Amino acid sequence: MKHPACILLCLLLFGSIVVHAEDGYRLWLRYDPIDDPFLLQQYRQAIGPCYFPAAGSDTRLAARNELSVALTGLLGQTPSFTTELSPNSLLIGTPASLPLLTRLHWDADLSRLGEEGFIIRRYSLEGRSGIAIAAASDKGVLYGVFHFLRLLQTHQSLQHPDIVSIPALRYRILDHWDNLNRTIERGYAGLSLWNWFTLPLYKDKRYTDYARANASVGINGTVINSVNANPLILTPEYLEKAAALADIFRPYGIRVFLSVNFSSPIQVGGLHTADPLDPAVRDWWGKKADEIYRYIPDFGGFLVKANSEGQPGPQNYGRTHADGANVLADALAPHQGIVMWRAFVYNATAQDRAKQAYDEFKPLDGRFRPNVLLQIKNGPIDFQPREPFSPLFGAVPATRLMLEVQITQEYLGFSNHLVYLAPLFAECMDADTHTNGNGPTVSQTITGMAGVANTGNDIDWCGHIFAQANWYAFGRLAWGLAPDKTSPSARIADEWIRQTLSNRNSTVDSIKIMMMASREITVTYMTPLGLNTIMAVGHHYGPGPWYNKASRPDWNSTYYHHADSAGIGFDRSPTGSNMLAQYAPDARAQWEDSRSCPDKWLLWFHHVPWTWKMHSGHTLWNELCYQYAAGVDSVRWLQQCWQGLRPDIDDDRWQAVKMRLDIQQKDAVEWRNACLLYFQTFSGMPLPEGLERPDHTLEYYEKVQLHYAPGTGQ
Repeated sequence: MKHPACILLCLLLFGSIVVHAEDGYRLWLRYDPIDDPFLLQQYRQAIGPCYFPAAGSDTRLAARNELSVALTGLLGQTPSFTTELSPNSLLIGTPASLPLLTRLHWDADLSRLGEEGFIIRRYSLEGRSGIAIAAASDKGVLYGVFHFLRLLQTHQSLQHPDIVSIPALRYRILDHWDNLNRTIERGYAGLSLWNWFTLPLYKDKRYTDYARANASVGINGTVINSVNANPLILTPEYLEKAAALADIFRPYGIRVFLSVNFSSPIQVGGLHTADPLDPAVRDWWGKKADEIYRYIPDFGGFLVKANSEGQPGPQNYGRTHADGANVLADALAPHQGIVMWRAFVYNATAQDRAKQAYDEFKPLDGRFRPNVLLQIKNGPIDFQPREPFSPLFGAVPATRLMLEVQITQEYLGFSNHLVYLAPLFAECMDADTHTNGNGPTVSQTITGMAGVANTGNDIDWCGHIFAQANWYAFGRLAWGLAPDKTSPSARIADEWIRQTLSNRNSTVDSIKIMMMASREITVTYMTPLGLNTIMAVGHHYGPGPWYNKASRPDWNSTYYHHADSAGIGFDRSPTGSNMLAQYAPDARAQWEDSRSCPDKWLLWFHHVPWTWKMHSGHTLWNELCYQYAAGVDSVRWLQQCWQGLRPDIDDDRWQAVKMRLDIQQKDAVEWRNACLLYFQTFSGMPLPEGLERPDHTLEYYEKVQLHYAPGTGQ
């Protein structure tokens, strides 16, 4: 007879295996049983045998496997696959793989789907009816299957689906700032997903799960290494490793891209120059591209950071950005590859840093090859909590553009703060450039969208459960949602909550309110009224508005707020740097007059006195105090909301978020106290009555050091 202690130990060990902790690993692909008996019965009746041919591409097999796993989990029964039409058959395929679809007479819709679009619609055929997922290619089938599963996960009706979905943007790409030693620049969720030491022989299951998550939201490309690129990425050793990842991602419609160092012809090619107009350099890049495509036949292309933050580029040789981009584009063109050339450039000059990208790239409009995409950050500075849209959008109509946004929260509290970024992304995408009168919006000027990834090898991928929503939202916004009366950001939040946390309507509504308010809350306790770039030097986590010790002006916080006894703010009007002149007349008109400029942009564009009368009727100083105080109070409100949700959320994830909110509240207090005490040294004015007083002196806050993965700027 076994000892009772041994039996207990076995039970505990067994329990640890079969009981799945809610650790966040499954992201939004949680195919748990539907707990509404009435809805479950409806779904089981609506979804009969799956008419889904197995033979074909790896992409079709991936879609079929996903469908099988998901339906087994959601419906509690293993789906049957058949090649005969049955009552309520779920028809899935393309006209080529499933000729039966041609008899539905959907030719007009199928013809406009392209390679990635899909249809989900009820059909009636031979006296039988059901639901069909149809596409023109297996990629479209894959996206259609994931969308269909999303309908089930979010408890949508299957009675009369009629969905035709086509991606708005061709390129929907994650940019990983991952180094070859597995560190991540501006990464806050552990080490890189890519274990370069064990690739290509050891292929972690996590690589497949990463591909599944991306495909589920329509992301179709990934740049697997940092824009501060190590030239070794182009050596055969690392190309073989990259090819192993590409083989895993390919069935999920994801192409691999590489960041390249512009001096690679010197660093790994043995040349004495990287001059883009040198014939030997052109020849080297051409041969290197041919070599890459032998390893990765569907290689996407290059991402390049050049002549920015010390990175080499064509200007080292007296050449233009167009010269540099075009030599790479010519090397990739025979293989249909693209070059994503970043417009994030700034130098130690006396001019306004916000003007530099426009000044460098506007004169080059029309001089880039057709397979070059100029990749522009959403704002003219650097991923701040709030910035106006970059004036380059709409200003270079003869150049193909990509919008670059940051999913990782470099300036937004890292993975500690709950900040839902869809409203930030949408604020830029929906902005009217007015370059053609009314329009185009930023989203109408771009061909693609890149998001700086927030993934790492933490068990929950992103370091914060709610940070997963930003990865999800990036993919959904880049795909493009059909318009309706609901804002895309709110619709995406609703989807993510239902797939990730709960389908209970009251719970969903409460969490959605938190998420939709969170970005504005963060702006309020960090950089209200148009303030920006006042974070602590290096790590960018906590406040540092006093920093003024850098070797060049634009690396100092004081450069961006210009606080003095006369007032605060950066004058970008005609009386200052005149950066406003880079915008189209109707766009600049909304900001040019300091008296009518919206409060949220005031200090971004104007330097105004501390006694300036705001639209609220308060003086600028009092309004600044009230804003910072409101930011802290709002984080405390987030804490109260989450506390009230404890009965509705599993304990593991509830506790994890609760502790992060505790950190966020502490940080918000520090932001408020540090900034108000510092700016008070210039205003000389008291804090308004009734506001909570700082509990330390300014000197205390100036000495606080928060070391969180410093990394380098991007």
